[in-house]
Amino acid sequence: MNKRQKAILIEVITVLIVTLIAVVGMVNFKDYINRSEALSAMRQLSKLVSQYQKQHGRVPSESLVLEKVGELKGGVRLGDLRYRGLWIDFEAEPNDILAYNKKLYPSSLLDDGYVVLQFDGTVSWMGTEEFEELLAKQQTDVELDMIKN
Repeated sequence: MNKRQKAILIEVITVLIVTLIAVVGMVNFKDYINRSEALSAMRQLSKLVSQYQKQHGRVPSESLVLEKVGELKGGVRLGDLRYRGLWIDFEAEPNDILAYNKKLYPSSLLDDGYVVLQFDGTVSWMGTEEFEELLAKQQTDVELDMIKN
């Protein structure tokens, strides 16, 4: 192989590597934006739920919440939102999970987890293990039976 062929080969390999890095970067960036928009939409939902609580003295029904999710900016990022309003009462702890959405990421930079709205209005990102432990502590047998059916 002469010098010219080696130079061309090096250039082709360089272009391929740069392209690969750009594609991986864009996939990870897309996932980061998706997660950020889901958190933002959940914060908007938190405000709506808080307003409803102040006006009516209870959390809104699931049907009302799901209707409002469609109206939120970025609400589509909440996807299959799970709302636990039926299981929340006046004795609820501030960290009781009111709503959540599972997010799965194929990228290598972001871990899978949940966007979580707690009873006190806090919105956060929780890793899968942390979330599942907390939810398991809060769920009653009746709730688990309803979910299975």
